[in-house]
Amino acid sequence: MVENITTTEFDFARGELLLIDKPVGWTSFDVVNKIKFSLRPQRIKVGHAGTLDPLATGLLIICTGKFTKKLEGFQNEDKVYEGIITLGKTTPSYDLETPFDGEFPFEHLSEAKIREVAQGFIGVQMQTPPVHSAIKVDGERVYEKARRGEEVTLKQRQIEIKSFEITSLDGADIHFRIACTKGTYIRSIAHDFGKALGSGAHLSLLRRTVSGDLDVKNAWDLDDLITKIKALKDQA
Repeated sequence: MVENITTTEFDFARGELLLIDKPVGWTSFDVVNKIKFSLRPQRIKVGHAGTLDPLATGLLIICTGKFTKKLEGFQNEDKVYEGIITLGKTTPSYDLETPFDGEFPFEHLSEAKIREVAQGFIGVQMQTPPVHSAIKVDGERVYEKARRGEEVTLKQRQIEIKSFEITSLDGADIHFRIACTKGTYIRSIAHDFGKALGSGAHLSLLRRTVSGDLDVKNAWDLDDLITKIKALKDQA
């Protein structure tokens, strides 16, 4: 039985900061559980800073052991996201997690208009989170209420969009890069962006690339990390 996984590379019990490139289809909690399970039989605390939706990929900050006390600090950092907002169709979740519920014309929109409206989103503002989100109301995740068809009213929260760059346009697809403060829902920006253009839109791709000074370029592939942990256990 492995009693401890402590090497010159890792000391999970004392505390490690792990940058993970979260794969699509995984929840942030799935990633935490995968790492926690890989460390068994040790009972090591594992947590994450800054939830990513299942359809999103990119930088997920994981802390183990005593480093979990640092999670709040990492969570408070500004973030950078890249992705695609697709014009012409809306969904209840504001992304591709739910079926389309509306279709709108968008062919009349010029590149100049799209870029102009994007600049109007920069600054401090109040944002309403999506009802299909992990926010808790009365002790329950609101997406559970939304899936049952219950009406959910969420309070607005203050956010700041520090930059909103349109990197390219491809038909209905608007490729973007957004820098923002913690707690910003890019899905809500996509939805509100479509409305501001007099059309409709949803988020069709999202990737978190930066959080504070941490970059996804330095992140582990999840499978590679699990393989590394297994190798360390075999050596112990």
